[in-house]
Amino acid sequence: MQEATQPDPIAAIVDQWKRERPDLDATPMLVIGRLFRLTDALDQELRPPFGAAGLGSGDFDVLAALRRSGAPYTLSAGQLSRTVLVTTGAITKRVDRLEARGLVSRTVAETDSRGRVIGLTAAGVELTDQLIAVHLDNQRRLLAGLGEDEQTQLAGLLERLARTIAPGDG
Repeated sequence: MQEATQPDPIAAIVDQWKRERPDLDATPMLVIGRLFRLTDALDQELRPPFGAAGLGSGDFDVLAALRRSGAPYTLSAGQLSRTVLVTTGAITKRVDRLEARGLVSRTVAETDSRGRVIGLTAAGVELTDQLIAVHLDNQRRLLAGLGEDEQTQLAGLLERLARTIAPGDG
């Protein structure tokens, strides 16, 4: 909820464009600009628990993808890449860091000796289970200004927007 004491900088930008270029409709900025600002703000709010656990950017995404894949918590690099939505090169760098910490292991794929399977270690499962609880509590805290119905409505609207912008991802 927007407090009266805090001006909305995106609305101010739109008002400025209305004044300077009344021939243009700048209202799309009310959605897109706010989404950009929220992305940055959310990143700042969600990252600290991962940093405190010594995880780099995106490392938790790999751990979480493996954990939610179900026992035995293993995926190929390609599967991880598709699940986490980054390149296999990015996955390799993340897995290297996580393997050095003893949170994941690599084994040779049974079906292809050139392929590798990445799996959570017991320490990786334990850390992921701890962090997902903290992460979800953090998300609940960030959404507390919206009622349950508002959260459901916003989730639906964002899903619809995502499908129109990136139809292959939904």
